[in-house]
Amino acid sequence: MSIVAAVILCTVVGTVGAIVLVAAAKFMAVEEDPRIEQVSACLAGANCGGCGYAGCADYAKAVVMDGVACDKCAPGGPKAAQAIAAIMGGEVSAVEKKAVVQCQGCEKNCKPSYEYTGIKTCAAAAALYGGPKACSQACVGFGDCVKVCKFDAIHIVDGVAVVDQSKCTGCGACASICPKKVIMIDEAGPAKPVVLCSNEDKGPVAMKECATACIACGMCQRNCPSDAIHVVNNIARIDYTKCTGCGVCVSKCPKKIITYPLKQA
Repeated sequence: MSIVAAVILCTVVGTVGAIVLVAAAKFMAVEEDPRIEQVSACLAGANCGGCGYAGCADYAKAVVMDGVACDKCAPGGPKAAQAIAAIMGGEVSAVEKKAVVQCQGCEKNCKPSYEYTGIKTCAAAAALYGGPKACSQACVGFGDCVKVCKFDAIHIVDGVAVVDQSKCTGCGACASICPKKVIMIDEAGPAKPVVLCSNEDKGPVAMKECATACIACGMCQRNCPSDAIHVVNNIARIDYTKCTGCGVCVSKCPKKIITYPLKQA
């Protein structure tokens, strides 16, 4: 008899507990903004982290709840950005972001300064005298960027990273991993030039280190009609808020290191 009573008691307690839980779930539930799901559906679903969030779901929530910019999904490109902007009632630029390697230090242009026999990663090599190349600011060329790219868009060719613009989504993984910081995510687009060098040494030294180094001659700066390019720390830097893409700096550069790398994209 005591066993039957115990079973009945357990059943009653379980039933009451279930009713309480269902009621709590119903009355204490927090409704999610339906726009989060709509924004998430616009994203590429790559979960690459290029937006700065753990995944697409986190980014979608940040857009809706925190007002984060609509154009951070690089794999989704302008199409995704425009769709998200429509949901959020805003506008967004249609410029497609791509990675650009600001270095032309291939084996022909930049000779090794010593024989490196350590761990074949850019991070490890860069920690030893800045890397094995004569230019200590050059692309190390061991492919840390290749390993993190989820889109097979960057490869090492003749000792320097080269981006396949047809595959690049501009997610930024390669730029983040590069210990020399020679990879930029070009947000200016194909209409504006890029300085393909990162060497900050003075002209005579830079020339000895790499055949394609910026020599800080200032020709670009003196001839720019928009005051958009200046030599800073011995290297030309472009202010894209002023640059009109006129191409004067491209034509005046004696080293031909200022180009439009995205024009063939």
